[in-house]
Amino acid sequence: MAVDPDREFLATFLADEPDHPVVMLNLLRFAPGGRELYRQYSTAFADKIAHRFGVQVVYAGDGREAIVAETGQQWDAVLLVAYPSRRALAEMVTDPEYVKISPLRSRSLSEAVLQPTRPWGRLLPPVQPEP
Repeated sequence: MAVDPDREFLATFLADEPDHPVVMLNLLRFAPGGRELYRQYSTAFADKIAHRFGVQVVYAGDGREAIVAETGQQWDAVLLVAYPSRRALAEMVTDPEYVKISPLRSRSLSEAVLQPTRPWGRLLPPVQPEP
């Protein structure tokens, strides 16, 4: 099962709006004992990487029992991670400090989905203040 992006992914990823911000959807399935390894990875990431590349974790939470899903579509954790640009993400994953901690992430997971997203814009009209 897929866990880490490959070089082919990065080339395709960078070909589409390399300097625009991007929010990545992360769906994670932990390997046995993987939660602790992922916690170690997350701590090192927060301490050594995130601020250098302008990364912000928008949301991180445990997956719960799916209400609508096919077999095998339930995930252990969901994260939304904002990057200032696609280029920043590509530079981050090739940074020596990140390369040093990335094996923790790889060993912690049995499967992952990393999907770039593009905002839809405003979905609801603004709320008007009462007079």
